[in-house]
Amino acid sequence: MAQQSPADRFDDVPDDLLRVGAHRTTPRKGRRWIAFAWAALATGVLVAAGVIGLWLFTDSIRVALPSPDVESTAPTAEPEPTVPPPAEPEQVEPQLDPDVTITVLNATTTAGLAGGVADDLIAEGWEGVGTRANADSADLESTFVYYSDPADEAAALALVQALGVGETRLSDDYPQSAIVVVIGSDYASAE
Repeated sequence: MAQQSPADRFDDVPDDLLRVGAHRTTPRKGRRWIAFAWAALATGVLVAAGVIGLWLFTDSIRVALPSPDVESTAPTAEPEPTVPPPAEPEQVEPQLDPDVTITVLNATTTAGLAGGVADDLIAEGWEGVGTRANADSADLESTFVYYSDPADEAAALALVQALGVGETRLSDDYPQSAIVVVIGSDYASAE
């Protein structure tokens, strides 16, 4: 027969004490919902922080907010754009400008062609002819007159007329001179 231990203070457990066993209490109602709510709140805060971070650092998120003066949120049909008729290109009259700085480059195999063209231009009144040199390439077929400022277009057109061949091009490729004449083989054969 099992012997009973003598009664002590631990045998007297009050009825209002909810502890059982190793001091565990019965779980309260709704405790799992509270844990779920905290997890959902933490997820929402992390997602919001990520979206704000992307928006601030990469500017890749665009949020279109309706303006307060919009009366209806229903989409409206956009009017079809009207295409204006093409404008006539503005005709620029060729005009001799003796003060414009001109560089003459020879892009052919004909030796001394840049100097000869420069001398001819000076004889026709173009006083701003300066540099005369060979171009990097010696096999250009067409003659071009490059100008970097739209205000020099009339002078470039007058140079094409004076040369009798070539076409004008607006370009920033030659910043050292207002106008650059690049002589091609079409000029050499027109002589």
